[in-house]
Amino acid sequence: MDSTFEGGFANPVFDAQTSFRAIMDALANPGTPHKLAETALAQGPLKVELASTLLTLSDADTHIWLSETLRTEPIEAFIAFHTGAPLTRDPGRATFAIVASVDELPRFDEFNLGTQEYPDRSTTIVLAVPALSGGADIVLRGPGVNDHWHCSPIGLPEDFLTQWVENRELFPRGIDLLLVADGHVIGLPRSTRISEGH
Repeated sequence: MDSTFEGGFANPVFDAQTSFRAIMDALANPGTPHKLAETALAQGPLKVELASTLLTLSDADTHIWLSETLRTEPIEAFIAFHTGAPLTRDPGRATFAIVASVDELPRFDEFNLGTQEYPDRSTTIVLAVPALSGGADIVLRGPGVNDHWHCSPIGLPEDFLTQWVENRELFPRGIDLLLVADGHVIGLPRSTRISEGH
């Protein structure tokens, strides 16, 4: 059978709940890895972690922006079949941005940053990275962080800290960021203050 039709969760309700809980816990506890459901099948460059997050978060009311290597007929058919989510080529209209690698990630301020009245309408970016540890150390502070927390994901933009400071200054507006790799997700919500580690 075409993987477009068989590539969803093996146990849709249970697996979606598992991944949803992981994503919510990741955003509530910035910088800490949480395990996603892994029964979704990778769709070419749409890695398992991206597929799992996409299946969990998207529906007919969420506009999805795909990075360039994900804009293939099989992946678009997979999204249409399993979620019914409309696709957009305009990052400023995206509810969720699904990004295969940092090389395909626009600047944060090109996405929907929300409004003062509706800050929750901003884009959540889901970025696949090579690993959630082993990179340059960053320090997290703010809601959900007990004093401070260190993490070291590999695959962030070179000017990540500069972009994040600008994003944080927009609060309550601004994007939220989910990093996925190795079956896990790390959340970096807009409320988090991030600085260079030592």
